[in-house]
Amino acid sequence: MADDELPIGRRVAQWRTRRQMSQQMLADRLGRSKSWVDKVERGVRRLDKFSMIRSIAEVLRVDTSVLLSDQGAGTRSTDALGLAALRAALACHHVGERETPDPLPAGEPGRSVGHAWSAYQHAHYPQLVRMLPNLLGHLRRTPVIAGSTAGAGVFVQAYRITASVLVKLGEADLAWLAADRAMAAAGEDRLLAAVAAIPLGQALRAADNGRLAMAATIAAADRIATPTPHEGPPEELPLLGTLLAEAALSAAACGDASSVRELFDQAARIAVRVGERADRHRTGFGPASVEAARTAAAVELGDGRAAVRRHERLVTGRALNHLPVEHRAAHLVTAARAYLLVGDPTRAGRALVEADRTAPAEIRCRPVARTVIRAVLCGDPAPAGLAHLASLAGLLR
Repeated sequence: MADDELPIGRRVAQWRTRRQMSQQMLADRLGRSKSWVDKVERGVRRLDKFSMIRSIAEVLRVDTSVLLSDQGAGTRSTDALGLAALRAALACHHVGERETPDPLPAGEPGRSVGHAWSAYQHAHYPQLVRMLPNLLGHLRRTPVIAGSTAGAGVFVQAYRITASVLVKLGEADLAWLAADRAMAAAGEDRLLAAVAAIPLGQALRAADNGRLAMAATIAAADRIATPTPHEGPPEELPLLGTLLAEAALSAAACGDASSVRELFDQAARIAVRVGERADRHRTGFGPASVEAARTAAAVELGDGRAAVRRHERLVTGRALNHLPVEHRAAHLVTAARAYLLVGDPTRAGRALVEADRTAPAEIRCRPVARTVIRAVLCGDPAPAGLAHLASLAGLLR
């Protein structure tokens, strides 16, 4: 077994032996008993405080990263989700294959996409990644779906979900491919193109192409906007507001604070009109989503104080409860980043623990969450209990 795959207790034992120290010697220098060291090394006692891990590392004269092995953690976790099958499904791009017809029952495509959306909104990412290859394959092999206007909408939503979960899992390039498929499926339908532009903007932003993401989402918003955007058709307003919020996030990624304010102001006016009701495009758009996005933008711009203020207003007013489970957990990861910016690792750790309670996969499957956990662990003092969360996220093995 490679060093980076060893449990933390085994690595402690390994480095203790390399330093020619007995268990008693290590125990004495830590102010612990020999029995305590033995239990740690055998994995009977869990190291759940970063301060203790750091003390052990100092005694063993190694960097804490040697004990906190995270090499390959992201790759192992995403591969375990079955991304290879999803990559293969995206490689098959011929729509309406007739050589192996496998039509779905009437109404089944829409229901399958609905199940996929439910899995996404509840952050059931492992289940979703296993589900999507079959769903995409069935849709491609159903000619009536591939050749109808309603079918185009099903395709757009299926590829949109695929792109969104791939962004979550840190697969930006693959997400861009799925989003591009959604755009192709939308064709000349301006509303479907607007729906497809949402994951396209997310994928481009995740790939550090903020300017392109901003251009794509603004162009899609312009196609459906009326002269007075917040007074447009009610069924189109959540879609328009979402595109403007996505454009604002892209502007934040580019450091364009002026565009961030302008775009969010437009989105906020639309949010007041829309409220928190559900919409047929499954955007989840409303006042709460705009405030959550403003928090994320403030973090991107490096304004930790503004981000913390917005987050705490969301929590105090219970507006966070209006967001889907995955969105709530993702926002809490953003809040942890905000607390780190203002030098408060304790509250950052609490936000991460709350995110894990809300939607475990949001913490344990997302590379960005592991990055935040690692940053919080390096704080002084590191929040109690965070080492256990790091273990669940694959950072302590």
